[in-house]
Amino acid sequence: MARPGPKLTRIATTLGVSAATVSNALSGKGRVSAELAEKIRATATELGYVPSQAGRALRTGRSGVIGLVLPDISNPLFPQIAQAIEFAASSAGYGVLIADSRGDVAVQTRAIERLIERGVEGMVIVPRRGTRIADVGCPVAVVDTPSTPGNTVAADHWDGGRQIAEHLVELGHRRLLIIGNNPASNVQNDRIGGLRSGLGEGVRAETLWIERLEQLHGKGCSLGLAGKVAEGVTAFAAVSDLHALRALTELQRAGIHVPEQASVTGFDDLIWSPVVTPALTTVRMDMARIATLAVGALVQAIGASEAESDGTPVAATISKVPMQLVVRHSTAAPPPNVQPPPNVQPTIVSEGEPQP
Repeated sequence: MARPGPKLTRIATTLGVSAATVSNALSGKGRVSAELAEKIRATATELGYVPSQAGRALRTGRSGVIGLVLPDISNPLFPQIAQAIEFAASSAGYGVLIADSRGDVAVQTRAIERLIERGVEGMVIVPRRGTRIADVGCPVAVVDTPSTPGNTVAADHWDGGRQIAEHLVELGHRRLLIIGNNPASNVQNDRIGGLRSGLGEGVRAETLWIERLEQLHGKGCSLGLAGKVAEGVTAFAAVSDLHALRALTELQRAGIHVPEQASVTGFDDLIWSPVVTPALTTVRMDMARIATLAVGALVQAIGASEAESDGTPVAATISKVPMQLVVRHSTAAPPPNVQPPPNVQPTIVSEGEPQP
């Protein structure tokens, strides 16, 4: 078991002042000169002093804890977000309680209620797809997508999609399949909207929704990608690295070489994306920046007395954080024997629906 940090008395003895003076300097209360307060804080840092959250709660009536609600912690993306939020919160002097809504709206509501009962001062919520966070009784920072009402800060998913599309078009691809999971997701719709915006003339694209296909053919069914290649599709743009990996695996099992015969792209740059074969071209979120902005806006709201009773989502100074295109080995120019489609405007059609 780790030994507790130094007591206030040790800091006081080191500087030759009273423990009460040290306490006042560290809490910002009482009459302590700026020069002495700075010496006390420097000595506390040098000695590794960690203030007691329980003691602060008793003195101030505040817990020093914020809540973090995630939609699905089994998704490899969300532990990365949790780590970034925890680091930003710790840097601001707050602890974090994490709750997982498991993709269920009712569970999300109960998770928020439990965190309120445990006395969190505010929350960062990554909402379950398609849901809007209403007044929850404390300051809230929403991390979803800029098009979500009440969003605090998020990656610029639309621009990330545009970057992927422009990359594929520059390589020479003129027939794409966009792979989404669920049309109720604001994030996925923004990513697909960005993809559409970057296609330009002479490019044809279809959209395949995985959940819609699985409702017809069962969980884990074939996406029919080999058939799409036979029809002339040369690039598969997935809305996440997870779906890109599924596409990559299905193509390889069908004997289709990536990227020689078909290119594959993803989103999020998950931890395994550089080490799959071939390494995945994707777009990366600046999670550290997003977390810093979200927690900063939340802490500012917590500190403002007029905001404490207002549970509507807080706003950050920057709502869109740029994404970064990461080009690896899963994309290349299309095979030379593939004929481009007629020069038509970009078209988006959904799998299982009538096509124009």
